[in-house]
Amino acid sequence: MNNIFTPTDILLPKKELLEKWSVIACDQFSSQKDYWESVKAFVGDNPSTLNMIIPEAYLEEIDEKTQISLISTAMDKYLSSDIFTEVNDSFIYVERTQPDGRVRKGIVGALELDEYEFSPEKQGASIRASEGTVLDRLPPRVKVRKAASLELPHIMTFINDKDGIVIEKLAENKYNLPKLYDFTLMEGGGSIKGYKVTGADAEKVKKAIGKLSEQQTQSNQNDILMIMGDGNHSLAAAKVYWDEIKQNLTQEEREKHPAGKALVEINNVYDPAISFEAIHRVLFNIDAQAYIKEFENAVPPGNDYTIKWHYEDKSGKIGIKAECIGDMMTMMQEFMDEYVKKSGSIIDYIHGDDTTIKLAQDKNCLGLLLPSMDKSEMFETVALRGVFPRKSFSVGHAKDKRYYLECRKI
Repeated sequence: MNNIFTPTDILLPKKELLEKWSVIACDQFSSQKDYWESVKAFVGDNPSTLNMIIPEAYLEEIDEKTQISLISTAMDKYLSSDIFTEVNDSFIYVERTQPDGRVRKGIVGALELDEYEFSPEKQGASIRASEGTVLDRLPPRVKVRKAASLELPHIMTFINDKDGIVIEKLAENKYNLPKLYDFTLMEGGGSIKGYKVTGADAEKVKKAIGKLSEQQTQSNQNDILMIMGDGNHSLAAAKVYWDEIKQNLTQEEREKHPAGKALVEINNVYDPAISFEAIHRVLFNIDAQAYIKEFENAVPPGNDYTIKWHYEDKSGKIGIKAECIGDMMTMMQEFMDEYVKKSGSIIDYIHGDDTTIKLAQDKNCLGLLLPSMDKSEMFETVALRGVFPRKSFSVGHAKDKRYYLECRKI
């Protein structure tokens, strides 16, 4: 278990490049191209992670093969130019000041992909997905990873550390750690600091994770040490690629191959700065009134959970009876998927009440505001019931998301 999350060699851009280098996760602002146009204008021709990702706002209009080639070329160009500093055999302790002023703590390191499983049918893995994985979203991401010389994470993985023995313990010693970066994030994303963790400090982190694993086993949490918070599809793509290439490797080669690990940030689910926000739904090209009526007839009425709806200038709510929020989400998503299949409507997944309501004002649109989840339920729900439906919750608001920053050679 001591090898499940380890120090690694991490590449960071030189300090003068940081503010234009670091952009938010590609799956954010997927219906707001104006956000990404603003990012493009700010970045200009400077080195940036923007050139190594595909913002989902543009997925419908790009040529996949061309874009993957451009990403691969950008990575190779950055590696061959003098923009990186290498931080060897280290974790990075991260403090992210969110737009609301709260400080989220985390540790960046390498996660063992053989310990991760995203399929709910496969039990026993130490690292689990929290939500259902959309399998048809994986092939393009796998293709990007195959062609990539670098990985850059927006992945956040939760540990269930109520006593704060891993990240919080490290935070107590941060002033004795070398500071690697400290800068303001673009587009109102707050700011971020990073500290180098190596040697004896890194060993303490590994031992603390081992102790946490023992506690999880003793508390009957089904041996789950970590649960995905954000970036599940990126980690799943890394897993698929690794499972493919490791078949032709010896055991010794597997242990040394860089693709057997993925760079992630771990966070304590009990960090006060972490909150779970609902991911809302907007349906396009739909008869909103007909949808609402059919949905109300399809779910058991009750007061356990409430979904609020908006279309044009109208609004209302639907009360649903369910044992837990995961069951409610499953009922809602299964109905929605079937309805969209027969009606030809389109679903988008939106962060933020205001954005959802604004989009729902357009003709033939419907916005559904979902309730948020109590984070104390997360590990217990996954252990007992398996994954949530896809896009069940978000870690904070859109601008709280992880920005791409650190890189690793793969």
